[in-house]
Amino acid sequence: MRWFGGDAVSRRHDDRKVTELDRLAELAGEASAEYAHEHAEPSEPTEPPAAPLDLTAAAFFDVDNTMMMGASIFHFARGLAARKFFTNSDLAKFALQQVKFRVAGKESQDGIRSSREQALSFVAGHTVDELISLGEEIYDELMADKIWPGTRALAQMHLDAGQRVWLVTATPVELATIIARRLGLTGALGTGAENEDGVYTGRLVGEMLHGPAKAHAVRALAAREGLDLRRCTAYSDSANDVPMLSVVGTAVAVNPDSGLREVARKRTWEIRDFRTGRKAAKIGVPSVLGAGAVAGAVAVGLAYRKREHAS
Repeated sequence: MRWFGGDAVSRRHDDRKVTELDRLAELAGEASAEYAHEHAEPSEPTEPPAAPLDLTAAAFFDVDNTMMMGASIFHFARGLAARKFFTNSDLAKFALQQVKFRVAGKESQDGIRSSREQALSFVAGHTVDELISLGEEIYDELMADKIWPGTRALAQMHLDAGQRVWLVTATPVELATIIARRLGLTGALGTGAENEDGVYTGRLVGEMLHGPAKAHAVRALAAREGLDLRRCTAYSDSANDVPMLSVVGTAVAVNPDSGLREVARKRTWEIRDFRTGRKAAKIGVPSVLGAGAVAGAVAVGLAYRKREHAS
């Protein structure tokens, strides 16, 4: 017997799912904004500024493939693998899942959330202080030379204009804050990793800071900091960040994927591509670098294990 109400029930189920995802995204944005507000670098410069402080305008930069070549979470994973934070089997499973939705383009909310929670499960039981200390080391080892000079120059342009500059990323907020501080930026909005008494549980705070959650975070931070979003600028490489790019007065596509390039052209957004002349620019840097970073993380894990057995 056919059930004619099935489609309606399915739609109501999907509506509930969307509502729940939006609620979690808003929670993630609020939590990230609170962290960023509390950990921001002082706005008063230590040297005479190039321009008077502009307290109502700011710039927001995505990290992966926008500010940094490749994905920061993979560089971090490579560093953790070298420090024996997880088994080679764990790393391989994480790598396969990343390749599935990055290379094949299956970047669903459920897939991304599952992937990030798997990544965060690696730090469960470790202290926040420990991870921050390791993040500092891993930044020096694997991230410092991955910063795009062109994007860094754009960030400096805003700083020189007296504006504050924030990173906005799905990367754990503690790691994002380290990157921001090393680059001399104001602070960072990132994914909240839950901790109890300073020890990570391996769970997310709300949703990962991705897609709509980034837009929520930018709005929440703007409210806390007294920013006029119409005077703010946002930069990203991914079509997933169109929600964030759409809440500010000026949007710039940096090293854009095909989806964002199309949106940018339709909306007459500025496009900056620092990959000129590279073959990767034609075939999709986010996918290629994502897969390459995963492969690199696996290679590091394997090499580490082999050295351990050999000794």
